[in-house]
Amino acid sequence: MKVAFFLQKETFVIIDRNKIKKNKFTLEVVEMDYGLLIIGIALLWISFLVGIKKQMWLLAGLNEKRINNKRLLGKVTGGGFFLLLGLLIVINSMIDYPHEGTILILAILVLLTIVYVFINRRLLD
Repeated sequence: MKVAFFLQKETFVIIDRNKIKKNKFTLEVVEMDYGLLIIGIALLWISFLVGIKKQMWLLAGLNEKRINNKRLLGKVTGGGFFLLLGLLIVINSMIDYPHEGTILILAILVLLTIVYVFINRRLLD
């Protein structure tokens, strides 16, 4: 298991508990993934705009005539999808673990599937 500690803005230290031997441990300096951090912050901003401010024009391909409850759609997409996705990506930009790309893609697909099924069953005419 790896534990992360922040040293400066751009780097943090990872202590690998598997490598600790007789009060000696190794430190790995890993750079934070700024691209994922920026994407995560942008998704958090979109979450705010869709979930709180109800800016539905940000949802591509939305046919507003087919939606029964626009307020619930804002909560589900803003708070249920974009907020969770943004937090997941921000946290993933700071933590290093094996197969992180695969796990991130699977988490995004599962989250997208849940929101898609909910919208199609509850919110469409």
